[in-house]
Amino acid sequence: MTMINGIAAFQAAINALHSAIRLNEPLARYTTARLGGPADVLVEATSAEELKDIVLAARKFGVPLTILGGGANVLVSDAGLRGLVIINKAKRIEFRELQQVWCESGTVLPTLARECIARGLAGLEWAVGVPGTVGGAVIGNAGAHGRDTAADLLSATILNADNEVSEWSKEALAFEYRSSKIKREASSRLQNATRTASYVVLAATFQLTPADLIELEKKANDFNDYRRRTQPPGASIGSMFKNPAGTAAGRLIDQCGLKGTRSGDAEISTVHANFFVNHGQAKASDVKALSDLAQQRVREKVGIELELEIELLGEW
Repeated sequence: MTMINGIAAFQAAINALHSAIRLNEPLARYTTARLGGPADVLVEATSAEELKDIVLAARKFGVPLTILGGGANVLVSDAGLRGLVIINKAKRIEFRELQQVWCESGTVLPTLARECIARGLAGLEWAVGVPGTVGGAVIGNAGAHGRDTAADLLSATILNADNEVSEWSKEALAFEYRSSKIKREASSRLQNATRTASYVVLAATFQLTPADLIELEKKANDFNDYRRRTQPPGASIGSMFKNPAGTAAGRLIDQCGLKGTRSGDAEISTVHANFFVNHGQAKASDVKALSDLAQQRVREKVGIELELEIELLGEW
């Protein structure tokens, strides 16, 4: 079955699931950097069960698949994405016994953090100002302020390549700095020019600890104040590069004199050099050009190879 025929058959299957389909939908409105060309087909999943059903339908008809949550930490090419893009809006949260919280993978991180804080549960305060969703946080081991997803994750509900759903422990996810087994395998597939979404995060469970509500709120407010002071406002992807051992990517880029450098309407922020800002009319290729320049200059000046923290999606 060709991709075109597969998409047509997929559309019929999705219509049966009562999910609205959008064709040639611009992706800039779904990413925090406000960048990205059109998706051939776009649908929104509003529950973990619906997310699973849509993924299974795409696999059945051989439709290439990309899942986006909050649209942070991804740079979508100006050419857009072929096949299907699912916008994950599955965001149910359940607080359970033993200070555990279960949530669907489209849950927005700041919302989850605030809900936990309101119940006097500590562990996720770092996420109060972090854009993105739980699914992306699990895959990329998102973190801030010296803490990360792996610190409090108990397990994640995963749909695998054999269409089986199972619970993965923290150990099975093999977390590393801003990485997991799922992210590393996805990167390997992209390098081999395949995009199959072999593992899909449907939900996650976190183990939290009781704490004083006033102290938690103060910590969260301090974190938000710090982000406002040290990170630029406006449209950006988030941190562009991982911090090398013993130093910071932004510091290295700044040392190369690149703060304020522009390509088109994209700029290496004058506030924090590891943030690349879209001033309104930038293209994804502008951000990619600045990213390549930063890597080149840091490599030449200090001999360090900066590694992307974001994911490049589409053709470059």
